[in-house]
Amino acid sequence: MVERCRDSGARHSNPDRRESATRARGWGPRFILPIVIPAFVNDAAGTASAAKRALEETGGFEIHAVRPDELESSIRSAIASKPARIVVAGGDGSVGTAARVSCGTETALAVLPGGTLNHFARDHGIPVDMQQAATIATSGEIGRADVGYADDRLFLNTSSVGAYVAYVRFRNRAAKYVGYRIASLLAAVRIFISMRPVSLELDVNGERRTYSTPIVFIGVGERETRSPTLGNRIAGGRQCLHVIVVRERRAARLLAVALDAATRGLDRVARTPELDSFMVDSCTIKMGGRQRHVAVDGEIVALGMPLKYRLSKDALRIVIPPEHSASAA
Repeated sequence: MVERCRDSGARHSNPDRRESATRARGWGPRFILPIVIPAFVNDAAGTASAAKRALEETGGFEIHAVRPDELESSIRSAIASKPARIVVAGGDGSVGTAARVSCGTETALAVLPGGTLNHFARDHGIPVDMQQAATIATSGEIGRADVGYADDRLFLNTSSVGAYVAYVRFRNRAAKYVGYRIASLLAAVRIFISMRPVSLELDVNGERRTYSTPIVFIGVGERETRSPTLGNRIAGGRQCLHVIVVRERRAARLLAVALDAATRGLDRVARTPELDSFMVDSCTIKMGGRQRHVAVDGEIVALGMPLKYRLSKDALRIVIPPEHSASAA
């Protein structure tokens, strides 16, 4: 579904323009052709109508309302024509899909946050107000973001193995019936009751460590290791993969809650879990079996063993507010 915006005046504020000269036998005026930015809206998201409205009112966009299973192919088709920037409206899952396609290209990714958490947008100074985000999508500056890889699977925020995989599975199933927030609480209670450790080897900086742990967390960028902001990205922190391994069962229960739910109000964590923490560019996790389920930006994927994580610095071109660009510099 494609909807071309009607606000032609707003289009001329678009910074991505193509200058063309139309001449017939040496005559004819030079004129500026504004570029219309391809914008992709996850039509299944509850915020889809608000996103389309914000894009239409701002102007300068060609809006594609697509189903989640069509999002990747639609974005890939648009990027083939090498636009200066594209927009994706949706939650962290939709943003991650767009990042997997646009990473490594010259096309910059602008984000209209439309999810529950919007971790990526918040971490890069993009306002959660859609009208403001749409304005930034047309007039913002180009910045760069680090991405992580679990084998060949790109992730923008976090990945984990162990109890958090079961947490995400239960939460996603329950959310269909009781909503995301209540499902998160129910999933946390279930983890409290049925936490099971996983035996694994972790290879960090050439040193092999053996753990029996309920959860291993890998975040892009330096993360908080103290309550109540445990797991949140530190503004201006190190460019790294931050690997956090919980060493004790009861602590893992608190960590599983904090990693996914602290920012939604579950911020009364009793204490900081006992954990090991490493900031690295790469690491390897070995567990039993040929494949294991891994949480990647809130989605569950099956990946082969051993599981190799790596950081790719400044790999993704993104559109950010000018003030965030200045503070990052």
